[in-house]
Amino acid sequence: MLFILPPAPKPLVVYGAAGHAKVVFDIVRRQGVYQIVSVLDRYKPIGTPCGSLVVSGTMEELPEMLHRCPDLEAVVAIGDNWARARITLEMLQLCPAIRFGLVIHPSAQIGADVTIGAGTVVAAGAIISPSAKVGGGCLLNTGSSLDHDSVMGHFSSLAPAAAVGGGVRIGAYTSVGIGASVIQEITIGEHVVVGAGAVVVRDIRDSVVAYGVPARAIHERRIGERYLGDATAAGRR
Repeated sequence: MLFILPPAPKPLVVYGAAGHAKVVFDIVRRQGVYQIVSVLDRYKPIGTPCGSLVVSGTMEELPEMLHRCPDLEAVVAIGDNWARARITLEMLQLCPAIRFGLVIHPSAQIGADVTIGAGTVVAAGAIISPSAKVGGGCLLNTGSSLDHDSVMGHFSSLAPAAAVGGGVRIGAYTSVGIGASVIQEITIGEHVVVGAGAVVVRDIRDSVVAYGVPARAIHERRIGERYLGDATAAGRR
């Protein structure tokens, strides 16, 4: 009898040790492609627990880790889009050879002819329909959906239960909040926050916070402003 052994898990380093990292740890465990070999965080002491794992170092240890383990891949487990992009850039500057993995929950549904950029996380129950394009470093959170032929720019995100229709364009660094809906053929600019529960029925320009039913731009936002507070507050108004 011929036994075929499954491939050995790939080594993975995770940067980030807050709440979103726990979600990423669980996806990695269920995906079965990677084995987490280290959890890095700049602001938490070594030994700080995060779920079932603990912080084992800082970003500065990454070059030595890659030297010892050339197959090492990385993922940035930070929910804030701009912060995730900034940390990714710092990791590349420190260690240009580092590769970023694809962390995809086995319950996610990925259609035909879908492209997904490196460093993206796709959570449980997320749906990416045929011919959609997802940039690098994106986040499709629990139960979110991106319909056919839609495009997510680099480091953009869909919060849990966000629903995006077909042919939508979402700009880089933009966040679509919890339970928000975007109808087909809409364009949303870069650095936008769409508030929780919003319904987007017309295009949204760059660098604004938009919420309501129907959604409209409420105020400007500066590049790099934290988006999670904006998205949550917007949904309560």
